[in-house]
Amino acid sequence: MYRGLREQPIFSTRAHVFQIDPNTKKNWVPTSKHAVTVSYFFDSTRNVYRIISLDGSKAIINSTITPNMTFTKTSQKFGQWADSRANTVYGLGFSSESHLVKFADKFAEFKEAARLAKEKSQEKMELTSTPSQESAPGDLQSPLTSESINGTDDERVTPDTPQHTEARAEPSQNALPFSHSSSSINKHWEVELAALKGNNAKLTAALLESTANVKQWKQQLAAYQEEAERLHKRVTELECVSGQTTVIKSQKTELNQTIEELELALKAKEEELERLKAEVESANEFQSQKDSLTQKLQDTESRNQVLEAQLSDLEQRLESSQQEREAFRKSLRSLLELLDSKIFELTELRDTLAKLLEGS
Repeated sequence: MYRGLREQPIFSTRAHVFQIDPNTKKNWVPTSKHAVTVSYFFDSTRNVYRIISLDGSKAIINSTITPNMTFTKTSQKFGQWADSRANTVYGLGFSSESHLVKFADKFAEFKEAARLAKEKSQEKMELTSTPSQESAPGDLQSPLTSESINGTDDERVTPDTPQHTEARAEPSQNALPFSHSSSSINKHWEVELAALKGNNAKLTAALLESTANVKQWKQQLAAYQEEAERLHKRVTELECVSGQTTVIKSQKTELNQTIEELELALKAKEEELERLKAEVESANEFQSQKDSLTQKLQDTESRNQVLEAQLSDLEQRLESSQQEREAFRKSLRSLLELLDSKIFELTELRDTLAKLLEGS
């Protein structure tokens, strides 16, 4: 079991693992098909901290933390660090910003611990050095520098970080016509729906993967329970044996320890099952939100059609009103011309009558 290991995990999280492309030094290459466990390990024998991640039985991260390493957060959910010993740059994509912040805080904490351990080791080396070595400084090797352990700043590559952005339509400050306003609203809901569809696809894939893992863990739990029952029976049988008391006691102790480890493993699997149930509930909530937004989009489209029909009717009314006003202007103009001619005739008639009156 795990009792014989000198390294113990002190912090674990889950993330998607990437490595920098060794050819381009710019693009990320995924080393895991899905999120895997990434753990900090502490080697009490060598006083060393390491970051280790396994994809099945394959080690995709094996990085020793040195004092001059730097973990850089390049986005809200992505971070990276350079390992000159492995001659690569590791990248981790987390499911949330809080997980990234916790991992970065632990990196800084263990980096400081590695620095203190290195200083203590150097102090011990200086105290144990002989007088002959102190009198011949030219024979001493040059101390390790930050550049020799983790590379210089020029070796630290900051590649293009994979980020997920969502375009959101913002309302204009100026008043727009009905058609433009409804078009912008329609585009906004279409973008929201596309983003939700993408999230839904990811959650569906995660749910399928979680379902498969649950089946596997249930099989493992059943196997652990059978093993525990077998061990309990074995303990009972050994207790019934009168001879070889010392051997029986040692075997009993070992079996009890094995049972405790199996119980701890069962507890961990149960906690993992609870977490998966919470993820399934979250996926159902996202599905309900998607349905709600789909209904809102349909309502918006129907309102858009009504507004377009109203706009078309208003345009027709405006065109008819303009034609009627133009016809009224023409008739008014012809009436004015007729009135001018009648006034002119009346003026001539008045002049003629005046002359007749004067002549009589």
